[in-house]
Amino acid sequence: MGLPSILQDNLALPVIGSPLFIVSNPDLVIAQCKAGIVGSFPALNARPAEELEVWLQRITTELAEFKEANPGRKVAPFAVNQIVHHTNDRLQHDLEMCVKYRVPIVITSLRAPDEAVPAIHSYGGLVFHDVISVRHAEKALEAGVDGLILVCAGAGGHAGTLSPFALVSEVRQFYDGPIILSGAITKGEHILAAQAMGADLAYIGTRFIATKEANAPEAYKQTIVEASAKDIVYTNLFSGVHGNYLRQSIEAAGLDPDNLPTADKSKMAFGSGGSSRAKIWRDIWGAGQGVGNIHEVLPAGEVVEKLAQEYRSAIERLQGARF
Repeated sequence: MGLPSILQDNLALPVIGSPLFIVSNPDLVIAQCKAGIVGSFPALNARPAEELEVWLQRITTELAEFKEANPGRKVAPFAVNQIVHHTNDRLQHDLEMCVKYRVPIVITSLRAPDEAVPAIHSYGGLVFHDVISVRHAEKALEAGVDGLILVCAGAGGHAGTLSPFALVSEVRQFYDGPIILSGAITKGEHILAAQAMGADLAYIGTRFIATKEANAPEAYKQTIVEASAKDIVYTNLFSGVHGNYLRQSIEAAGLDPDNLPTADKSKMAFGSGGSSRAKIWRDIWGAGQGVGNIHEVLPAGEVVEKLAQEYRSAIERLQGARF
């Protein structure tokens, strides 16, 4: 089974820019799509709920106008991330907005998206679901998703612990549909490596925090530029779900990154109204283990072009290799 035509025909590079809580905004999404990769954002970034329609109007209009004015360009579709969790009191509203604007791709997270799949499929949209294990992958497929996002060790924000070699191989034993791979992917050769091990697309988030368009404080962007893999801390303290965060932001919050308590998972919250949740992600900065490959803040389009050059160079090196 190949990629859906909307992805086969409209990507300049086999990449989805992952949705970044607070950081992803229309400016970043539009820039990513114009550069030829899927741009995405969490629906909860648009606050209050009514703002989501404003964002969707702008993104769909600007991309349609750009595509019409540039018929020879690869203009990628965009995606909206929906948190499928009982504390997300906006889920029904946000799904209705996705249906109204016929959002091409909806990325679902946490629980199996049973209620989201029929709604998105009603107009021909695609549903890709985040998973960190084979069990999660099986449950998502039972719900009827169109693709799996394998969130492996080293990914920024909420991440799993499995090596991509292990998880991709095991999932491929029973699933031949689209696989999108996440986990410390920050260079073009990483994209090629993801494809070589059996994934179709790479899922890149941290690299786009350090961009001009990203809605992140300059201090956050600069810390990304200066950090390396040793600065990434894996903990469930901040949301109840394990994730990767920058050591520097944890220290700035007055905490010891090497002696963090364990959170009560039963109290995790992903709803729209939690100011404390927004504060956590505003002050405690998520990032993946690939930060050591990020050395400057650039416009998103330039980041994509740099990734594309690295990707092409990696292909050329392999073609010239002798074994």
